[in-house]
Amino acid sequence: MANVRICMIGAGRVGKLHSGTLRRHVPGGDVVALVDPFERVLNETGDQFEIERRYTSLEAALDATTFDAVVITTPTPTHRDLAVLAAENGKHVFLEKPMALTLAECDDIITATTNNNVVLQMGFMRRFDPDFAAAWERIQAGEIGEPMIIKSLTHGPGLPPAWATDLKTSNGNLAEVNSHDLDTTRWMAASAPLRMYVEVANFKGAERGVTSEHYYDNMFATVKFESGAMASISGVCPCDYGYDSRVEIVGKKGIIQIGELKGESIVVCVDRDHGLVTPIFRRWPDRFRWGYIRELEHFVDCIRHERAPIVGGEDGRWAVAMVLAGTRSFLEERPVYLQEVMSDY
Repeated sequence: MANVRICMIGAGRVGKLHSGTLRRHVPGGDVVALVDPFERVLNETGDQFEIERRYTSLEAALDATTFDAVVITTPTPTHRDLAVLAAENGKHVFLEKPMALTLAECDDIITATTNNNVVLQMGFMRRFDPDFAAAWERIQAGEIGEPMIIKSLTHGPGLPPAWATDLKTSNGNLAEVNSHDLDTTRWMAASAPLRMYVEVANFKGAERGVTSEHYYDNMFATVKFESGAMASISGVCPCDYGYDSRVEIVGKKGIIQIGELKGESIVVCVDRDHGLVTPIFRRWPDRFRWGYIRELEHFVDCIRHERAPIVGGEDGRWAVAMVLAGTRSFLEERPVYLQEVMSDY
């Protein structure tokens, strides 16, 4: 088929990232429209990436222009309505994590995309990162044996936006930052999560002006999987030393480590008293550059060849379920079985 015409929904920092990726690195993906309710951001991103058709709502874009798919990068509370509206109008959907706020919203999205026979791909870019993908293939080949322990961390710089610090409008950093770890551990374990226990702490919130109830900037989770595998997940945001994402999988026969603290294969020495210096990744787009490129290549390829994506609605739903179990765990100060949140509605 011809190029896939894409409407970008969200002109913020992730919208900019995906717009630039599609423009520069993804043959067959053509950005034809941009949607954002804030005109200043809409015009700034539209100008930067030369997107001529700009709208303040998806409804306006649907009425005024023709496209095949949407890439949704807006705040989590908007995901359900935007994804369902796009699907009901026959548009394929690429949806950034977290999928939604509730399992009911996840199911609405899955139902809408399934009933309208459109692609639904989740933005779990680690599935497409060369290092993570290679590790997965080696685990599947049996190189380290059955996974027993998985350790995953995401420490990110920068304070989350105000809506993401409040559990009334977001599921907190467990969702906004550590959804990737939740998906990664379930993916590497190749098993459904059984129960979770989460501890949280707030070290920097007050000094950064965050007053939201239940706000936390540090999180530590343990997960037990149905296979018997165990995982630990560490989350820090804001993390002032830089962007840090690493995973370790211990199997019956060996170990795999993915990622390292240093961000570049460069060592600098200018002062013998301070020794050697090596850079760290400053931001997440730097660490997962190829993951972001390959996930959008995959989305376009799935549409053009009518294939199901390797990471879809069920993966997004599981991550949300784990977020809900983890949030209940730290609020009630106890381990929570996934079945508790799965049967709540």
